[in-house]
Amino acid sequence: MSVDEHTIELAGSPAFYRTSPAPGAPALYVHGVPTSSDDWISFLERSGGIAPDLIGFGRSAKGGNLDYSIEGLTDFLERLLEHLGIDSVKLVAHDWGAAVGLALAQRNPERIERIVLINGVPVFPSPDVRWHLLARLWVRPGIGELVMGATTRSMLARTLRSGAADPKAWSDARIASIWEQFDQGTQRAILRLYRSADAAELTRTGEALDRLDAPALVLWGEADPWLPVTVGETYAAVMPDARIDRVQSAGHWPWLDSPYVVDRVASFLAEAA
Repeated sequence: MSVDEHTIELAGSPAFYRTSPAPGAPALYVHGVPTSSDDWISFLERSGGIAPDLIGFGRSAKGGNLDYSIEGLTDFLERLLEHLGIDSVKLVAHDWGAAVGLALAQRNPERIERIVLINGVPVFPSPDVRWHLLARLWVRPGIGELVMGATTRSMLARTLRSGAADPKAWSDARIASIWEQFDQGTQRAILRLYRSADAAELTRTGEALDRLDAPALVLWGEADPWLPVTVGETYAAVMPDARIDRVQSAGHWPWLDSPYVVDRVASFLAEAA
């Protein structure tokens, strides 16, 4: 299927998103950090749907006046869906997008037909999680700004590739695209997101997971060095109608390591059609 690109004004700021035709309720793809809707092109081509660049990322607004907390990013998704006149969606979310997407689902459970979580950050206490080195520095005021400002393309490339089972899964072209978008606005958004979403905020986001009764698929790359499969198992255990699918030899972005992930998501979404 063809994938179209759009830029609109939303609450006085530009919002970029991609769309592809889909039967019934469209899939809503929510990316993580530090990427954008670029993550979802192969999914859009296969299953259709809508994939926005969250504010602070990609080609959407990056102003210093915007709210880059989980709540603020969720507000952005709500405004976008309202602007587009979309009542119901099938949620597909990855990394920090999982926290944002689940916050949206808990605000509007009647609008969520299906849920797919892919290596999402935990919204519950998880002692097994160890953020990558850059993330551990980003949360430290002053130090985070210095590290962020000193980040080079090669540093970013090493971090991204360290999250893959096969570092070659991250092509030079894909890294160049992320680096091009990794400007001061995105750097500011990342710092604010990490610092606002402390353990207490993440736990508040996950307080009502057990009341989400939409069918859910938890897909987890077992070779993720930052978010172990135990996080995915907890998601599957807490959500009432969830199952987990472990993807062997796949890392934090498991679809880069295994084409099975796109196929699996497509088949799960089609079950609701």
